[in-house]
Amino acid sequence: MRFGLLGPPVLFDDAGEGGWEDGQAGGREGGWDHARAIASPKSRVLLAALLLDAGRVVSVESLKDALWGEEPPVSAQASLHNHITRLRRLLDDPGRLRTVPSGYVLRIDEGELDVHVFDAHVTEARAAHTGRDWRRVVRECAGALALWRDAPLAGLPPEVGGYAFSQRLREARLLLLEWRYDAELALGGPRLHELVPELAALTGEYPLREVYHRQLMLALHRTGRQAEALAVHRELRTRLVGRLGIEPGPGVREAHVEVLRGAAGERDSKESRDSRGSRDSRDLNGSGEPGGPGRPNPSPAQLPPPPTHFIGRNAVREALYRTLTAPDPYPTAVISGMAGVGKSALALHVAHQLAERFPDGQLHLHLHGATPGMTPLTPAQAVTTLLRDLGTEPCRIPEEPEAAAALLRSLLAPTRTLLVLDDAASAAQVRPLLPGGAGCGVIVTSRSPLTALDGAARFPLAPLSDDESAQLLRGASGRDGLDGTDAARLLVELTGRLPLALRVVAARLAARRALTPDALAGQLAAADVRLHHLEYDDLSVRRSLAVAHDALAASEREADRDAARTLRRIGALDLPTYGAPLLARLAGTGEHRTEAALDRLLDVALLEETTYGRYAPHDLVRDFARERAGEQDTAGVAETALHWYAAVAERVLAAIVEPGPDRDDRRRPTPSRPGGHPAQVDTVAPFAGAEEAFAWGDRELENVVALVARYADDPSEQRAGLVSTLARLIFPYAHRRGRVAEMEVLGQAGLRVARRLGDAAAEAYALVDLAGLHFLTGRQNDALALNDSALAIWRRLDHPSWIRRCLNNRGLLLDGLGRHAEAGEALERSLECARRLDDPYGEAVTHSHLGNLVEHTDPRAAIERHRRSLALGDEIGAVIVRHSAHCNIGYAHLRLGQPAAALPHFEESLRILGGHGDWHGESQTRLGLVRALRLLGRDGRAARECAELLGLAEARADRYTGALARHQHGLLLRERGHIGEAREEWGSALAALEDTDERAVVRELRELLARPV
Repeated sequence: MRFGLLGPPVLFDDAGEGGWEDGQAGGREGGWDHARAIASPKSRVLLAALLLDAGRVVSVESLKDALWGEEPPVSAQASLHNHITRLRRLLDDPGRLRTVPSGYVLRIDEGELDVHVFDAHVTEARAAHTGRDWRRVVRECAGALALWRDAPLAGLPPEVGGYAFSQRLREARLLLLEWRYDAELALGGPRLHELVPELAALTGEYPLREVYHRQLMLALHRTGRQAEALAVHRELRTRLVGRLGIEPGPGVREAHVEVLRGAAGERDSKESRDSRGSRDSRDLNGSGEPGGPGRPNPSPAQLPPPPTHFIGRNAVREALYRTLTAPDPYPTAVISGMAGVGKSALALHVAHQLAERFPDGQLHLHLHGATPGMTPLTPAQAVTTLLRDLGTEPCRIPEEPEAAAALLRSLLAPTRTLLVLDDAASAAQVRPLLPGGAGCGVIVTSRSPLTALDGAARFPLAPLSDDESAQLLRGASGRDGLDGTDAARLLVELTGRLPLALRVVAARLAARRALTPDALAGQLAAADVRLHHLEYDDLSVRRSLAVAHDALAASEREADRDAARTLRRIGALDLPTYGAPLLARLAGTGEHRTEAALDRLLDVALLEETTYGRYAPHDLVRDFARERAGEQDTAGVAETALHWYAAVAERVLAAIVEPGPDRDDRRRPTPSRPGGHPAQVDTVAPFAGAEEAFAWGDRELENVVALVARYADDPSEQRAGLVSTLARLIFPYAHRRGRVAEMEVLGQAGLRVARRLGDAAAEAYALVDLAGLHFLTGRQNDALALNDSALAIWRRLDHPSWIRRCLNNRGLLLDGLGRHAEAGEALERSLECARRLDDPYGEAVTHSHLGNLVEHTDPRAAIERHRRSLALGDEIGAVIVRHSAHCNIGYAHLRLGQPAAALPHFEESLRILGGHGDWHGESQTRLGLVRALRLLGRDGRAARECAELLGLAEARADRYTGALARHQHGLLLRERGHIGEAREEWGSALAALEDTDERAVVRELRELLARPV
């Protein structure tokens, strides 16, 4: 029996006696023909995991990870035994798969695994290639490639591992192909013609692998196709220079020289034939007569000069080139994007590069779809213009538009002509202009992607990169000293990397040598006059944007007028991104009408859809929208937005916080809350559940923070009261999500507004919220001071449930600071308050914290406390209580030195939490999970869990949790022998924790770093 991993795992039944050696090159003798597929997916995974370590012990835990990933079932041990039994039945000798104390061993004899045979062929092929024994190279390569069924380990889940194994074999296969083609090129013969399509396919699959391009050039050249060989070189060089900034290597250069020497002999004999012209004397004028006595009409060559200082767009240029030179008929490319993004420049640049491929002429027509001061050409006007450009006499142009379009198609059908249709307004304007001939190409530019134009390839343009923008600015201005300066970087940022704006800035710098880049950057920095400074001669960003807006505003279509109004509302509010529900509220229209308006703004490139259902304008479009909004709209629009966000934030609170005093207290009015808030809440539909509410918060938090920061100091008490209400209602979401930076803004703004308005209750909320932020980031002394200030206010206001919470928080913080006796006193008082208030949720939380306190001296008693908390959580259905109880039980088991008992509690904690969101609880659970896995020796999974925790912490800007994770990661690295990397992680962790109150971990980190390497 033999085994296969070069593809999906299979078994090979021996066809007869004999070894594994191949007979003839390309055949599969010696038992590699009779593959037997393994039906069971689990059996395939199990076999692959054992074959990857053939002859070595594979632990039970490793096999469980491969079969079930990070969540093995409770019955995993028994299931694994059953799978082993089934696999043994498939083997020729069940004794091949032995059970040993720590796992299983699969015996594989020499030549029984296809990978080993493949590697042997590779070794022989490499030696033959080095010795230039070409026939042996072909034989060995064919033998190896005949074993290749598919990608190694194909169809298996990633938990199996083997990524490096698979990559090594994939690269070996590519080398075998290289060596085989080298040999076949050296041997020559009839196979040369067959190499061309094979190598062409490989160059398409690996566009930057130079060896295949070199071999394709030589194969084309040696079969008499020198022009195509030179085209391969040209395209490869363009790609390498454009993408990587490098020239082709010596192998390609040598092949290029060989092709050039072979082509030179043909050129002289061909010149006399080419002098007669690249086309016959076709009649292009539609009149039946030549353009003049005895001579044909000249080919149209209407392309304007190529743009100077054309920068970047390498990937798009290559894609356009491929589209317009593809063998498919009727290639049409649509280049779309916002005003000033460089659509026309790219179209002309590519058109000039392609001119030689269209020997019957190049037509250029400006359709004025969005030209300031110009009315767009009608389709009939555009057809007539093209017919006249082709030499058709005006009297012979049909009056009927359809007949005129048919004549245009007839004239272009037998030709190879390139059409550049610049600044199209719509697909309807372009459609009659498209040629019917298979040899013609069309480039269309438009602000719209013209999705109604069937069969077109679309190339949306974005602004330039920072480097490309700086290069354009330097080249167009002639200011060589701009390289790498702060002023240049600022100018690039202030122009939004928009080519039109960059050219205006460059023109101003070129015209006034005394105008310094710093001075110009200072002028552009003022957003309210930026567009004024982005005008020069006939270049104007404002005029280019106004064309689209003004056309929408003057349109007879409701969707167009709604679009113009929506853009002005966007300018009045100026948020990072927008969704249809908010804009519908601002515009006073329903969501259906607003979505139609957004579609129109997308179509004319005044908005971008950053993700599905989220919209944002370019920075310069923001400036334009602000100008059009005017001062009169801003205050009213801001108030409408604050009302809406506060109303939805209350719905979020209701969805993510369990019913009880915590939720009810937050929803109670404070003196500064505007009176109309309950009515606003009634206009917003409740969320279907916590997951939907969290998703809304994830989309909108950036906007909420921007509004709160902007209007916290607003002189209007109405708007200030809305800010206070919004900050209080949205804070639990931000806390649950662990959005540290946003919590800081919301908490500080809420505190500042509450104190200015004299709202004591709102001030206490803000103090508690800021205390929660400091606790989350390890600053427990600061958190304690803020919490005690809030406690004093709640006592003064005689608010029992908030007094209970603050006492509970006080006990938690004092415990973290090592003040255990005071912590116990505060927690017992909190527990007494919870019972007096009949608050089972508060009672459960306090039991949990008392358990943490008891854990220092009696972990088993702590577990009983946590089980009491868990029972209460089960009784009232409180997800956060249940997940926290399991997490805390896990930590108590760790303190007892029982990681195996701790592990299922951490896993259950994460399972219960699901999508409910509790970053503090989740992060503590994940840390405990990593510790338990590390102590159990399951380093692979521990490392994966630790990496995931680090990623989650970094996404939230949570340096505290990130540092705790780096501490654990360093311990894992040390156990693997990577001492230097471990010390780097510990150093980073210590730097992040120095300003916190995390004394135990800081002490351990200092001890670890003090040890000699």
